[in-house]
Amino acid sequence: MRNPDPRPPPGIVPVTPRLYRHPHGITAVDCEYLYAGHAAAHVIEDAGRAAIVDVGTNASVPYLLAALFELGIAREAVDYLLLTHVHLDHAGGAGRLMQELPNARALLHPRGAPHMIDPAKLIAGSKAVYGEQRFQRLYGELVPIPAARVQVVQDGERVTLGARTLELIHTPGHAAHHYVVIDQAHASIFTGDTFGISYRSLDTANGAFITPSTVPTQFDPEQHLASIDRMLGYQPEAMYLMHFSRVTDVPRLSVALKEQIVELARIARAHAADADPAAGIRADMLALWLGLARHHGVRLSDAEIEHALAGDLQLNTQGLIAWLARIAAPKAVKS
Repeated sequence: MRNPDPRPPPGIVPVTPRLYRHPHGITAVDCEYLYAGHAAAHVIEDAGRAAIVDVGTNASVPYLLAALFELGIAREAVDYLLLTHVHLDHAGGAGRLMQELPNARALLHPRGAPHMIDPAKLIAGSKAVYGEQRFQRLYGELVPIPAARVQVVQDGERVTLGARTLELIHTPGHAAHHYVVIDQAHASIFTGDTFGISYRSLDTANGAFITPSTVPTQFDPEQHLASIDRMLGYQPEAMYLMHFSRVTDVPRLSVALKEQIVELARIARAHAADADPAAGIRADMLALWLGLARHHGVRLSDAEIEHALAGDLQLNTQGLIAWLARIAAPKAVKS
């Protein structure tokens, strides 16, 4: 359903969205989270119907609505918000956006759905990671999604969008409540954070540079490796990442990603007994990434590379420490 009215519909803040048009009816929309080129939502359009994969924060909503208008997609034509997981850079704006999309359903992993219907625990956990002030600055007040508009998706569940079928498979490792969206007819997967992070500022003549995301609180290296292998079983030609959009050369990137996951787990274990494990983990992670970036042909200075990856260095370090604490905790004995 296309919007024939050339005027922006009510409620759109006058913003200009940054759009990146890809094959097969896929458009990336910059969520303008932290800075341009950091987080991308993806609009999939097929036979007059649309879905949005991940949505950014409350502050991203005006850009997504403006993108729909620029693409000629009526709000009533959006059938799904496909929320790969409920980390707030991916799903923080979902409740606010749903208020503007009257026919959309939010599709969520069984573990994630309750936290979008009642976000109290999600808010508390995020404040523990970011702190009260930074949480408010980044995410604001989360809007709950009415339970009647939430669809819980099981592993391998399929949904129809226009003339295409999308398969949703559970992919733990980055988060226990993560799924990815398989568009097998177009050899594409929308990966959330399971296939890592690849900023376009670090691209070179050798292609994309990729790093894993081991953020708090559910990183699990063995599950993460298995999830990557499961995605590779679909033989994708393109991966659509939240951070940041389309990458190809999937076999090379998958090897790089898996090697780094193994190495980051090793680094974490090596510093587990340190007085300040965070300092050692961050330093070794930075050294690893600088070496890999130089080998990849990145010409930015060390300081510029560190700046580009600063947020990931911090969150990955916190996630690795949380993982160390989890694997060190004594297992409950079953009676």
